[in-house]
Amino acid sequence: MYKIGIIEKIHESGIELLKNTKNFEYEIIEDVSQDNLIKVLPKFDGVTLRVAKLNSSILKNCKKLKVISRHGVGYDNVDLKYLKKNKIKLLITATANAVSVAEHVMYMLLSLSKGITKYDQMVRSGEFRKAVSKIETFELLNKEILILGFGRIGKILTKRCIGFEMNVNIYDPFVDKKKIVDFGGKKVEDLNLALKTADFLSIHMPLNKVTKNLIDLNKLKSMKKNIIIINTARGGIINEKDLDYALNNKIIFGAGLDVFEKEPIEMSNPLIKNKKVLLSPHSATFTKECTKRMGIQTVQNLIDFFENKLKKNMLVKL
Repeated sequence: MYKIGIIEKIHESGIELLKNTKNFEYEIIEDVSQDNLIKVLPKFDGVTLRVAKLNSSILKNCKKLKVISRHGVGYDNVDLKYLKKNKIKLLITATANAVSVAEHVMYMLLSLSKGITKYDQMVRSGEFRKAVSKIETFELLNKEILILGFGRIGKILTKRCIGFEMNVNIYDPFVDKKKIVDFGGKKVEDLNLALKTADFLSIHMPLNKVTKNLIDLNKLKSMKKNIIIINTARGGIINEKDLDYALNNKIIFGAGLDVFEKEPIEMSNPLIKNKKVLLSPHSATFTKECTKRMGIQTVQNLIDFFENKLKKNMLVKL
């Protein structure tokens, strides 16, 4: 019998799947404080993980632990060095969230380029006539979007952008040119050069030493003044202070952020009061459909792991 710890609730469909699978028992852990995780996790063979952090102080007590199944695709909340050293496997919901995230990006692109939030506020405040002449808006037709990262989300986003007749440039050093061209995009080799010509930028890269503060003030200054930047990947990829400065000083036009360097975002963060940025609470995957898919896939990955049926694309190479 495999004992599974569900760290924070997942969709009931995932729980039901685990309940109806032989040789598995589970326990839902709602208290994700470090002290409680140190206390309760050692009894489990595998765990699911959402946003709670699993550092070495917690993991060193988990002698039975063989696998962690992430409810998502990011894993900056796990001590990867410890996992590699102790041969603990890390799984992700590789195919569950791409559609919802890509749609969230399109919503932010449209909202910012069409001034929807500003129009809404002006109409509600009685400025119906003034709204039409006061707000600068743009079409997506024939505009150039630069997508950083051509994984699952990047591919689906490319299709959505082509549907709007946009010109799609892809920067991803790890993907062959042919794969990008087959999707209707254009592979760019020089990131700095590509940033100078883009009308829109959408980020879909992992956060690591290379991508930390990748978009800083120097790069922002090199971009078009009308560029709109969307980040649904990880907050640390954009330097938030530099972004706030660039928005306030009309270096760029606008931004949409679903992720932040520190989450929840602190109320002292200047981006909270910046009216040129559209904010959402790391919620791009919170659609009903995606939440269900992620819950099921998180559990299915655990089952497949213990039954030696795991799909390769669900396993993170440490």
